[in-house]
Amino acid sequence: MKRREFISSFAGGAALFPLSVHAQQADRVLVDTRPQPELGAPIFPLAKDYQPAPDIVFRVVSIMSEGVRLHAELFYRKDDEGKKLPTIIMAHGWGGVAAAFRRDATELAQAGYLVIIFDYRGWGESDARMILTGPGPASSGNEKNAAEVQSIRGYIDPFEQVDDWFNVINWAVGEPMVDIIRLGLRGSSYSGGHVVYVGSRDSRVKAIVSQVGGIASRPENAPTGPYAKAAHDQATRMARGEAGYPAPNSKVVGTLTGAPVGDKLLRYWPNEEASHLTAAALFIVAEYEELVSNKTNAERAYERSIGPKKLVVIPGIEHYGIYNEARGQAIKLAIDWFDQHLKNDLPPK
Repeated sequence: MKRREFISSFAGGAALFPLSVHAQQADRVLVDTRPQPELGAPIFPLAKDYQPAPDIVFRVVSIMSEGVRLHAELFYRKDDEGKKLPTIIMAHGWGGVAAAFRRDATELAQAGYLVIIFDYRGWGESDARMILTGPGPASSGNEKNAAEVQSIRGYIDPFEQVDDWFNVINWAVGEPMVDIIRLGLRGSSYSGGHVVYVGSRDSRVKAIVSQVGGIASRPENAPTGPYAKAAHDQATRMARGEAGYPAPNSKVVGTLTGAPVGDKLLRYWPNEEASHLTAAALFIVAEYEELVSNKTNAERAYERSIGPKKLVVIPGIEHYGIYNEARGQAIKLAIDWFDQHLKNDLPPK
């Protein structure tokens, strides 16, 4: 039996603690131990060096999220210039960058969509949050001050990340070419859980696609064990000023890039929002998924969601197959789903 690094899920992936167990434990969350690219590795060109397809308009924009500038990229067909278009927003999973979605964004744009991909704060080409490293200046209001600060990058905070999603939606509302009544979200892996959370809480979202999603559920009992204790201990030290944010791009969860902050993963349960999800929801899973349990993640979210929904199992692949041998199939499924619910389900004028 092949052995992999295990992450205790505490009922669906809410917590992470590495130890070695057999991969057949299907109700647990497994982390692939194959090498992952480092953040900023020269796999994808920076936006300034990127050459889009000849028929595609490519534009870089800045989006403010809680005072932090997010890097975002827009894609649409040249022939669609000036038109209001159904719009798809996408972001990466754990430790990824938006540039990895450029090929998918191009194909969605060629299918008639305006596509927005973005980097979370502290990742890719987005700016980072700044935190004080010493006493703050005396202040009685919102005036500008000088202070010693430190940027924080390369960490995992699911609550900040979903706020970034909400703010990208807010930005899109003001973009002339965005048809806000035809808005879809597409997330993959860790962001496959984010789109369930955001889609459940924002009525402007009309359709989502969650592929190989990590969609954690509320644990039946309070998390216990080594990871929960370590997470709570870290949160306590941070609250008392005895510890700072994790070092950038730390690998504490298998070989994934980026360490969780404090005990936040113990409190993030996007699956609990699925029972409020009225947006049309497509869940795509890998038949041989090895990083999360399909049963307690996507399948449970599918069962709970209350709008139009569909569950598709791609045969013969593991988690990362969605980006490789099954990428073409996955993007076609997404386009077909968005066509059905963002183009054919328009309200009468």
